[in-house]
Amino acid sequence: MKTPPVLDLDAIIDDPHTRIIVCCGSGGVGKTTTAAALGLRAAERGRSAVVLTVDPARRLAQSMGLTELDNTPRLVVGVEGEGRLHAMMLDMKRTFDEIIEAHADPERARQILTNPFYQSLSSSFAGTQEYMAMEKLGQLRRSDDWDLIIVDTPPSRSALDFLDAPERLGRFLDGRLIRLLMAPAKAGGRSAFKLLNAGFGIVAGALTKLLGAQVLKDLQTFVSALDAVFGGFRARADQTYRLLQAPGTAFLVVASPERDAIREASYFVERLAEERMPLAGLVVNRVHRSPAAVLSGARSTAAAEDLEARGEHELTSAVLRLHADRMQLAAREQREQEHFISAHPTVPVARVPAMSQDVHDLEGLREVGDLLAAQ
Repeated sequence: MKTPPVLDLDAIIDDPHTRIIVCCGSGGVGKTTTAAALGLRAAERGRSAVVLTVDPARRLAQSMGLTELDNTPRLVVGVEGEGRLHAMMLDMKRTFDEIIEAHADPERARQILTNPFYQSLSSSFAGTQEYMAMEKLGQLRRSDDWDLIIVDTPPSRSALDFLDAPERLGRFLDGRLIRLLMAPAKAGGRSAFKLLNAGFGIVAGALTKLLGAQVLKDLQTFVSALDAVFGGFRARADQTYRLLQAPGTAFLVVASPERDAIREASYFVERLAEERMPLAGLVVNRVHRSPAAVLSGARSTAAAEDLEARGEHELTSAVLRLHADRMQLAAREQREQEHFISAHPTVPVARVPAMSQDVHDLEGLREVGDLLAAQ
């Protein structure tokens, strides 16, 4: 297999100019564990780090000895060294509420927070999670409470949807129906009355028949507050997007040595290049190896078949079969990695061998960190 550049993760987390690390990849590849291990290692090497997970899985809290994670950064106890580590899990509705409370007067905020359309939008509207991830990342960066922020993104290709958040939000706010519903409130006075009784009245009549008068009123009340409240969010989302492109950010693509995961990794690398995002490299988790690799799978299988034909040493034959299976698995994983390296020969790679058990505490995260650094 071709030898790719080595990914030096200690150099990345030790660099004081590195302020944000974004871990992205498909589901089930150890992305959350990688983010947590990097956060712990950075803290134990003197950084003040916070890990933000957007994945609703509870593994991060469990591995860090926390009973729960929520929208507030929680201190991780047991960090060895001069640094400190906090962890949190994005609560998209709470983050949405915080935006309303921060950018609207108390009465307007109350109207929005109790509005049925807002309650639906803030908890289930497509793309809300990505919008709020951008907002929370921007909040953490602006607070300047941590010198390193590590983001564990959602699984699958939606992990990069947050790159589209500013544009999507802009399209939503600039949509024809939104602008039409917002027009009466913006016009004000008699001009608003005239507008309402002209073109808007036609649309309002149709919507009233379709939705009902109260539903339309709730929708208008909600939309009338959008521009003032979310105009600032759109600007901050654009600012966060530019922050992700800055030299102080490092994107890590995480994968397992399986066909689908490697294909997803290639997609992430290509998409990040299109967006001019700073890619640090690829982390391949759960790579299978054998300390007895000098004995090939073919030779191991032949030896097992010979013993079985003679009816001798059943246990030895079974061990040889197991070794042959492991060598075949390692060879298959190597071929999948070769496909990625052939397509992206300049991308640095770090490989983490498969561990004998799941990571469930700080000691396990510490071991993963050691393996990440021992390239």
